Amino acid sequence: MKIKLICVGKLKEKYLKEGIAEYVKRLGRFTKYDVIELADEKTPDQASPAENLTILAKEGDTILSKIGDRDYVVALAIEGKQASSEDFAKHLEKMTLSGYSTFTFIIGGSLGLDARVKKRANHLMSFGSMTLPHQLMRLVLLEQIYRTFMIQQGSPYHK
Repeated sequence: MKIKLICVGKLKEKYLKEGIAEYVKRLGRFTKYDVIELADEKTPDQASPAENLTILAKEGDTILSKIGDRDYVVALAIEGKQASSEDFAKHLEKMTLSGYSTFTFIIGGSLGLDARVKKRANHLMSFGSMTLPHQLMRLVLLEQIYRTFMIQQGSPYHK
């Protein structure tokens, strides 16, 4: 199994880098992990709706170019489905048993994700209706992926 994370924007904060590095290390015993950081398009102050759509389309083109044909794609989107950690673990296990070996998670930029990326996704996932910084979302997502492996093993980590 391979976990691939495609995210718009660079990680800057040291404390987040350290937290992410810890979960990447922990994940190493279960899976290969790869992160693809894409440059975010510059959004002008007071951008018009048309300008925002253009920015989303450019980011969408880049994201779509990084997704494999056989990847199981999970896009993080506010309108996506919320699930418990246990349900998330069951879902990934079911998809693994269905023959998927590469799971690609996508975190968009400040404007979200282009509609084409959401359409390509096999699953839209939401962590709730609150807005979180994209860099923090990376850490939260990696912790939940690690938690998934621990749940599948019956580890007390999850308790």
